[in-house]
Amino acid sequence: MQKYLCVVCGYVYDPEQGDPDNGINSGTSFEDIPDDWVCPLCGVGKDQFEPTD
Repeated sequence: MQKYLCVVCGYVYDPEQGDPDNGINSGTSFEDIPDDWVCPLCGVGKDQFEPTD
């Protein structure tokens, strides 16, 4: 699955890991994360993320 990079702080959302501390289970694709989810490091919205390798 595609990973996504926060362009503000460099956090990488990895679907294989998810974001369990914020209610996102492992195996959740970025597209399936609720729109109100924010970066766990800097707090910006999903619109500040870009696909990465």
